[in-house]
Amino acid sequence: MHLDKFTPAERKKYRRREYIPGLMIWVTFIGSIALSFIKPLWVIYIIILYSLYWVLRLFYFIFYSILSAYMFNKHIKMDWKAKRETLPNWQDYYHLFILPTYSEPYEVLESSLNGILKCGYPKDKIIIAITWEERKKDVYDDAEPKILANFSDKFFKLLTTLHPDGLEGEIKSKAANANWVGWKCKEMIDQLGIPYEKVIVSYFDCDTAVHPKYMDYLTHAYITHPNPTRSSFQPAVLYNNNIWEAPAPMRITAFSTVFWLLAELMRPDRLYTFSSHAMSFKALVDVGFWEKDIVTDDSRIFLQCFIHYNGDYEVTPIYVPVSMDTVIAGTSIWEGFKSLYKQQRRWGWGVEHFPYMLYHFNKKKDLIPFKTRIKYIWNLGEGMYSWATAPLILFILGRLPLYVAGPAVKATVIAQTAPFVLEWLMRIGMVGILVSAVLSLRLLPPRPEHQPKYKWLIMGLQWVLLPINIIIFGAFPAAEAQTRLMLGKYLGFFVTPKTRK
Repeated sequence: MHLDKFTPAERKKYRRREYIPGLMIWVTFIGSIALSFIKPLWVIYIIILYSLYWVLRLFYFIFYSILSAYMFNKHIKMDWKAKRETLPNWQDYYHLFILPTYSEPYEVLESSLNGILKCGYPKDKIIIAITWEERKKDVYDDAEPKILANFSDKFFKLLTTLHPDGLEGEIKSKAANANWVGWKCKEMIDQLGIPYEKVIVSYFDCDTAVHPKYMDYLTHAYITHPNPTRSSFQPAVLYNNNIWEAPAPMRITAFSTVFWLLAELMRPDRLYTFSSHAMSFKALVDVGFWEKDIVTDDSRIFLQCFIHYNGDYEVTPIYVPVSMDTVIAGTSIWEGFKSLYKQQRRWGWGVEHFPYMLYHFNKKKDLIPFKTRIKYIWNLGEGMYSWATAPLILFILGRLPLYVAGPAVKATVIAQTAPFVLEWLMRIGMVGILVSAVLSLRLLPPRPEHQPKYKWLIMGLQWVLLPINIIIFGAFPAAEAQTRLMLGKYLGFFVTPKTRK
């Protein structure tokens, strides 16, 4: 697939880079098990130090999550419409919403479009582009006439397209659909004569519900940015459209993702675009829109721009939420768990960026500073490695040397002390679970009337499942994704079912 674009020599070099993440995690797994039998005392020391490191990292995570939540609550109370209207040239700018869709019903798109309208932004400055897939033409045939009938007069322009199936150089993915509609939008904007730098693109999952202040905030952030065409704009992503109906494992996974992004918003130097985000149309045109043969298009588009502009590209956080659906069981709870696992595996497939960065950073080593290249490679590589290994090491493999060590090792002070040290470190780690429970309750939307009041208690107590959740729906799918990349078993795009009750 993606390797077809390379020469045979380049293909071999690229493939060698794809081995690295998978090899690292399997060397860790096999090595930790082997050393537990060969040198258990070494492993005990390593596990204690590793657990201490993760406790310190946990407090780092808690600090930035709380700080981000504070910024979130502070910014959401501001009058961004008034701030936007103080800008003398705000009327020169247009908002383009690109909404790729697959099998989602009309009701999901209707909800998203109504959310945009509720922003109260002048409709003559809003362009909507919705693109369906030809292989789901029945969905297009049902939804497209309703969209045109109900929304054609509600926006400046409403573009609807059907992405042909099986175009050359594509895989079946959201990115291919987005690339198709991107070029269609370029034709339309060229005909309208709008400068590319005056078009602010919100690239959304089709179930994205924007906050009423989103467009005012984004307009102000874009216009006041010193170089807006060299930045993406990342809102706070919440998975709470249907959070009250979702089973506990889905809720925990959704909130864990939210907390991770909240913490990252406070560190823009580490931030990639994730899920629904915004950027300049000029940057999209400069890089040729989304690559057509990848799965993780939301973060890849940042790297495309970062590499194209020789490192002169960034992500600017905006502390206003966009809300999406979390995974909900379909015909059975097990079907829901399967969908959740596949969703997390698809997110874990972001490891495909690792060889991409190594390859392109090497070509731009004289244009992108060395420290910058190392920072981005480290942030992605360490993040993916920890995602796949840390839960298993902390909760499972870390106990192995204590069980298999011989009498001589078990008689040492460190071996006898280790269980108590690890227990206390885990107790300290419980602070993270408590903070997660409190933050999740504060981020919850209002309780629907059909949900019982005691559901609030369940929403807090569910966090005791976190250790199990991060293994089954965290470490396992991440490890599988990295193993697939290592073996060349490339992952296709999994469309997470959008179900609401």
